[in-house]
Amino acid sequence: MDIQQLFEQAVANSKTLSEKPDNEILLQLYSLYKQATEGDNQESGPANPFDFVAKFKHEAWAKLKGLDKATAMQQYIDLVNKLKG
Repeated sequence: MDIQQLFEQAVANSKTLSEKPDNEILLQLYSLYKQATEGDNQESGPANPFDFVAKFKHEAWAKLKGLDKATAMQQYIDLVNKLKG
């Protein structure tokens, strides 16, 4: 399988984890997914400064700036595989 197929399988697997990951892991999954599918975060930030969830998501994704999509996909796959144990 190519990296795209493995990534799509990992996305499907992430929805069937036996336990819900903690918030830190969820942010990692979110930011790696966004980087893998959209590339660098081009947004200036959330519209509502009091939407802390959106703020944390934005910051987590922004930290991955410059990471190429294939590497983000591989890191996402590795993280999901680790969580599946």
